[in-house]
Amino acid sequence: MGLKQATTLPGVSQPIFSDDYEKKFPEDPYCQETAPNARLWRTYVEEAAAFDELMVGQSREGLDVMLVFAGLFSAVVTSFLVQVSQNLKADFSEMSVLLLHDIASIQLSMAGGASITNITHLSINPTQKFTPDAIDVWINGLWVVSLTAALVVALAAVLVKQWLHHYVSLPSGTAGLRSHVRQFRFVGLERWRVRVIIGMLPIVMHVSLMLFLGGLCLF
Repeated sequence: MGLKQATTLPGVSQPIFSDDYEKKFPEDPYCQETAPNARLWRTYVEEAAAFDELMVGQSREGLDVMLVFAGLFSAVVTSFLVQVSQNLKADFSEMSVLLLHDIASIQLSMAGGASITNITHLSINPTQKFTPDAIDVWINGLWVVSLTAALVVALAAVLVKQWLHHYVSLPSGTAGLRSHVRQFRFVGLERWRVRVIIGMLPIVMHVSLMLFLGGLCLF
């Protein structure tokens, strides 16, 4: 079942391999069919390399796009979040301006002969506990969750890219050793559902985008 001499048919994007391993690899001596450098292992290494190149190549392309988009999107959300997060705490600059205006109004009224008891003034208490508006809490909450999801996607994309790089970097040695190492890593890839994780990253990114748009509608 060797996969060699890749050819591409019209309308088919993936290569089609021909079974020519018997011609490429010499026949093994008697009772040496499972030796460390037997044709069985060399054929496995060749076929696995073709399969992994296609699988890892497609995954890397998607991860690169996802990583760039997540980075740019995180920067945009952060810029919005820095602005709206100011609404969650008291604006002492505005409060100082109002108090100074109130003091000036009182002084002008007293200069005009008005009684201190008849002068209206602002009821501003700097020591009073500040309570943000519910709409500001919702906007900040949505955008914080959106930013967190985007950063999780970026972190997962980096980790998966490193894992894939390690997956295709087989150690030097006999074909039997390389075959066993590759199979061990492939089992780990399936056990940890790496391809499922890669497929989930765009969904998480879409959720992050929807949360940001929801906060933007409330903004």
